[in-house]
Amino acid sequence: MPEAPDHLLLICSTCSGALPADTMRSALIGKLPAGFAIRTADCMAGCAQPTTVGFQAIGKAQYLFGDIQTQQEVEALAEFAHQYCDSADGWTNATDRPRPLFTKTLSRLPRIQLEEPS
Repeated sequence: MPEAPDHLLLICSTCSGALPADTMRSALIGKLPAGFAIRTADCMAGCAQPTTVGFQAIGKAQYLFGDIQTQQEVEALAEFAHQYCDSADGWTNATDRPRPLFTKTLSRLPRIQLEEPS
Protein backbone atom coordinates (compact mmCIF):
# COMPACT_ATOMS: atom_id res chain seq x y z
CA MET A 1 0.00 0.00 0.00
CA PRO A 2 1.46 3.42 -0.94
CA GLU A 3 2.31 5.83 1.85
CA ALA A 4 0.02 8.80 2.43
CA PRO A 5 1.48 12.03 1.05
CA ASP A 6 3.10 14.32 3.60
CA HIS A 7 3.93 17.17 1.21
CA LEU A 8 1.48 19.17 -0.87
CA LEU A 9 1.86 21.17 -4.04
CA LEU A 10 -1.20 23.38 -4.37
CA ILE A 11 -2.26 24.92 -7.68
CA CYS A 12 -4.81 27.71 -7.77
CA SER A 13 -7.82 26.48 -9.73
CA THR A 14 -9.29 29.96 -10.22
CA CYS A 15 -6.19 31.64 -11.69
CA SER A 16 -6.56 32.71 -15.29
CA GLY A 17 -2.88 32.63 -16.16
CA ALA A 18 -1.07 31.23 -19.16
CA LEU A 19 -1.01 27.75 -17.57
CA PRO A 20 -4.36 26.58 -16.17
CA ALA A 21 -4.36 24.28 -13.14
CA ASP A 22 -5.14 21.12 -15.18
CA THR A 23 -2.29 21.81 -17.61
CA MET A 24 0.13 22.44 -14.78
CA ARG A 25 -0.99 19.34 -12.90
CA SER A 26 -0.46 17.18 -15.99
CA ALA A 27 3.00 18.66 -16.52
CA LEU A 28 4.04 17.89 -12.92
CA ILE A 29 2.76 14.33 -12.61
CA GLY A 30 5.67 11.94 -12.32
CA LYS A 31 8.21 14.71 -11.70
CA LEU A 32 7.67 15.19 -7.96
CA PRO A 33 9.40 13.22 -5.23
CA ALA A 34 7.60 10.40 -3.43
CA GLY A 35 5.35 11.72 -0.70
CA PHE A 36 4.01 14.66 -2.71
CA ALA A 37 0.38 15.14 -3.64
CA ILE A 38 -0.85 17.70 -6.15
CA ARG A 39 -4.05 19.43 -5.15
CA THR A 40 -6.01 22.33 -6.52
CA ALA A 41 -7.22 25.10 -4.25
CA ASP A 42 -9.82 27.76 -4.82
CA CYS A 43 -8.10 31.15 -4.90
CA MET A 44 -4.83 31.57 -3.02
CA ALA A 45 -5.04 35.39 -3.32
CA GLY A 46 -2.33 35.65 -5.94
CA CYS A 47 -4.79 36.97 -8.50
CA ALA A 48 -2.52 39.76 -9.71
CA GLN A 49 0.17 37.18 -10.56
CA PRO A 50 -1.45 34.01 -11.94
CA THR A 51 -0.87 31.14 -11.91
CA THR A 52 -0.23 30.74 -8.18
CA VAL A 53 1.35 27.61 -6.68
CA GLY A 54 1.94 26.75 -3.01
CA PHE A 55 4.07 24.25 -1.11
CA GLN A 56 3.06 22.89 2.30
CA ALA A 57 4.22 20.23 4.71
CA ILE A 58 3.75 19.82 8.45
CA GLY A 59 6.72 21.25 10.33
CA LYS A 60 8.08 23.11 7.30
CA ALA A 61 8.05 26.65 5.98
CA GLN A 62 5.31 27.26 3.43
CA TYR A 63 5.82 28.93 0.06
CA LEU A 64 3.63 30.72 -2.43
CA PHE A 65 4.93 31.31 -5.95
CA GLY A 66 3.14 33.37 -8.56
CA ASP A 67 3.27 34.39 -12.19
CA ILE A 68 4.05 30.83 -13.29
CA GLN A 69 3.63 31.00 -17.05
CA THR A 70 6.14 28.76 -18.83
CA GLN A 71 7.12 25.13 -19.04
CA GLN A 72 10.59 26.13 -17.77
CA GLU A 73 8.98 27.55 -14.62
CA VAL A 74 6.93 24.35 -14.14
CA GLU A 75 10.17 22.35 -14.40
CA ALA A 76 11.65 24.68 -11.77
CA LEU A 77 8.67 23.93 -9.49
CA ALA A 78 9.41 20.22 -9.82
CA GLU A 79 13.06 20.88 -8.99
CA PHE A 80 12.03 22.99 -5.99
CA ALA A 81 9.75 20.17 -4.81
CA HIS A 82 12.80 17.92 -4.48
CA GLN A 83 14.73 20.65 -2.68
CA TYR A 84 11.77 21.29 -0.34
CA CYS A 85 11.29 17.59 0.36
CA ASP A 86 14.98 17.15 1.23
CA SER A 87 15.00 20.10 3.64
CA ALA A 88 14.27 19.31 7.29
CA ASP A 89 12.48 22.61 7.92
CA GLY A 90 11.60 23.63 4.36
CA TRP A 91 13.63 26.82 4.62
CA THR A 92 15.46 27.86 1.46
CA ASN A 93 17.10 31.10 0.42
CA ALA A 94 16.00 32.75 -2.80
CA THR A 95 19.46 32.30 -4.26
CA ASP A 96 19.33 28.53 -3.59
CA ARG A 97 16.01 28.02 -5.37
CA PRO A 98 15.85 27.12 -9.06
CA ARG A 99 16.74 30.22 -11.09
CA PRO A 100 13.37 30.54 -12.92
CA LEU A 101 11.69 30.94 -9.49
CA PHE A 102 14.05 33.66 -8.27
CA THR A 103 11.55 36.49 -8.83
CA LYS A 104 8.40 34.35 -8.45
CA THR A 105 8.26 34.02 -4.65
CA LEU A 106 5.17 35.79 -3.29
CA SER A 107 5.59 34.62 0.30
CA ARG A 108 7.45 32.32 2.62
CA LEU A 109 5.80 31.62 5.95
CA PRO A 110 7.77 30.11 8.82
CA ARG A 111 6.84 26.67 10.01
CA ILE A 112 4.28 26.39 12.74
CA GLN A 113 5.92 25.27 15.95
CA LEU A 114 3.60 23.56 18.37
CA GLU A 115 4.06 24.50 21.97
CA GLU A 116 4.94 21.77 24.41
CA PRO A 117 2.12 21.03 26.89
CA SER A 118 2.68 22.58 30.30
